[in-house]
Amino acid sequence: MNIQVKNSNEEQAAFAFSRQAAVFDAQYAANDIVHYKRKRVRNVLLQNLKPGSFILELNAGTGDDAVFLAQQGHNVHATDIAAGMQEKLVEKVAASGLSSMVSNECCSFTALNMLLNKGPFDCIFSNFAGLNCTDELGKVLDGFDALLKPGGIVVLVVLPKFCLLETALVLKGKFKTATRRFFSANGRSAKIDGVPFTCWYYNPGFIRKRLRKQFQHLNTEGLCSLVPPSYIENFGTQYPKLFHWLCKMENRLKDKWPWRNCGDYYIISFKKN
Repeated sequence: MNIQVKNSNEEQAAFAFSRQAAVFDAQYAANDIVHYKRKRVRNVLLQNLKPGSFILELNAGTGDDAVFLAQQGHNVHATDIAAGMQEKLVEKVAASGLSSMVSNECCSFTALNMLLNKGPFDCIFSNFAGLNCTDELGKVLDGFDALLKPGGIVVLVVLPKFCLLETALVLKGKFKTATRRFFSANGRSAKIDGVPFTCWYYNPGFIRKRLRKQFQHLNTEGLCSLVPPSYIENFGTQYPKLFHWLCKMENRLKDKWPWRNCGDYYIISFKKN
């Protein structure tokens, strides 16, 4: 197992997510908003991937996306710094009979030059804000060019510095949550299973600027700009008609201004020149 962790915050994040690995899938299995988010992200991937692509997945977690992509006929090299997540991923992949399609490696995305499997890959993919766990996102992005084939695709899901619905929580007196992204230049404290670590927020412009020399920007979509963030638990169950309508409207407006820039996340995609 190749473990490359570069700083104490990454070590803390790895420890936190390893502790959560045993309950991670069960915790989100019944969350309608999580299912909606995964479907949106996977649609972007499937629209851009060629048949039989070789995908490098960063912060692969317990392997839900890796298994899904393998079931679509793609090969996936699934990486994560959390050893506990990697263990669950290996179990899930084996149980799905996809071990020949999915490989794994315990490695930090800030140390992509240390990967044992260097591809070259057809796609680099990172879901659900794993990349927000570093203040060295520029370093991560700089490593993409050497790992991708010409014409290769990048699809990233990242937390921006502004979320409309989160900011609106100030009306419910949740000032700390509503303003946490505004004062995040030095990162904001997060906690999983009692383990603290730091998160940083990045707007799409930062990523576009960093990748502009080697990559063509394909699209940016807002995710949960109208649909509530998934920490608003049971929303889909309690308000099914409203939830369905919000999903429909968000899908219509996802790549329009301002909705592409004010979601809980954004999905940004690029193609290598």
